[in-house]
Amino acid sequence: MKTYSNYIAGEWKDSIAGETREIINPATSEVVGKSSVSTAEDLNRAVQAASEAKFGWSQLAGAARGDYLYKVANIIEARLEEIAETMTREMGKTLPEAKGETARGVAILRYYAGEGMRKVGDVIPSSDSEALMFTKRVPLGVVGIITPWNFPVAIPIWKMAPALIYGNTVVIKPASETAITAAKVIDCFHEAGLPKGVVNMVTGSGSVIGDGMVNHRGIAGISFTGSDVVGKQIAMGAVERGAKFQLEMGGKNPVIIAEDADLDKAVEGTISGAFRSTGQKCTATSRVLVHRNIKQAFVDKLLTASQSIKIGNGLEDGVWMGPCSSESQMETVLSYIEKGKKEGAKLLFGGNRLRGSEFDQGFYVEPTIFDEVDSKMQIAQEEIFGPVIAVIPFDNLEEAFELANDTQFGLSASIYTENVGAMLKFIDRVDAGLVRINAETAGVELQAPFGGMKSSSSHSREQGEAAIEFYTSIKTVFVKG
Repeated sequence: MKTYSNYIAGEWKDSIAGETREIINPATSEVVGKSSVSTAEDLNRAVQAASEAKFGWSQLAGAARGDYLYKVANIIEARLEEIAETMTREMGKTLPEAKGETARGVAILRYYAGEGMRKVGDVIPSSDSEALMFTKRVPLGVVGIITPWNFPVAIPIWKMAPALIYGNTVVIKPASETAITAAKVIDCFHEAGLPKGVVNMVTGSGSVIGDGMVNHRGIAGISFTGSDVVGKQIAMGAVERGAKFQLEMGGKNPVIIAEDADLDKAVEGTISGAFRSTGQKCTATSRVLVHRNIKQAFVDKLLTASQSIKIGNGLEDGVWMGPCSSESQMETVLSYIEKGKKEGAKLLFGGNRLRGSEFDQGFYVEPTIFDEVDSKMQIAQEEIFGPVIAVIPFDNLEEAFELANDTQFGLSASIYTENVGAMLKFIDRVDAGLVRINAETAGVELQAPFGGMKSSSSHSREQGEAAIEFYTSIKTVFVKG
């Protein structure tokens, strides 16, 4: 069985302690492989390598850095099937979704490769007619990247690509559950021939490697995607030592079904937003706000559509929804289902761990629909990160907007309506960083800024042109002859 090591200074290196961790296929409970469980000293070596490489990398022309990213994109594209299959085996996502995510990683790399030829500053008129004043963007230096298991290709790449194109070097700690997928992505950077130390990967626990990154004086900035609890800890640690930080911390995303909504489209978008990727997306639909006059008709269609979902091993043809990513994640989802029952919500559909010959070795939970949910219930307030939705009725759009905002999160939201006035009010009234009209809550385009409001983020934005704001600092230059 292969053990996947750390990548430091252009070489694959076992952790100093020699400890490893088994990675389990959530569909079958088979061991996919092993990854290194690293120590603080492993992290120190990676940061040292990144520090030694940062000056040379930052001095390359942006176009030259872009050429490296183009090479990585081409290599990942050539290895797409292998990487996607590994992703499915590690965290359960269906193979078509895994292929789509890997292809998205390729597109992100090519997008940011092009950024190497775009402007990095502005000329500003000086009050001194004999002087030239301008700004230029400069890299932070070494950037620490901490990524989750639910998008093990797209999220690391959408953080690494802008960090690199703007002249930073990188130390990445991927989620332990998907360390093999991460290693295969990093191997593509290795094959592309990036200078030693520009990209480094260290696998291990959050308490050792994650905390070590936050507290490491050699790391100038931290970009994190994960839970709000961990994100807040990172923010406090970064502030204490003056490091820059960027956090994306999840959501409790509502879809509003207005009285005039096209119910078939609304059901399709709700099912896709809630249950694709087994609900394990930060932008997944978790609260379904339905106008009372059409609620029964909508729910009837929702139940019919849910019954047709094919669940199983994501590597099998025709499977629409795979397992939860791990046994612990499954137990979390099942515990929230029990909380919903105890709080008095009405379980309309699902709610069970799937059993039977094809399911017994995996971590499968049925798509679950609760009705008669009060907005103050835990299942309406806390992020479950699983295939569970709460149906909440409303009487008018003002009430719907209040319900949509009645949560600590503000990542994404959508509305189904044919009324332009309702669309415009929704855009202005709902506190979310991503709002979508007649489309599911899940869905992020790489060229557009992404991030949330309230507890969903640090109020920074990732992807698109917005990425330059985090990965660089502005230097103002005054020149006089």
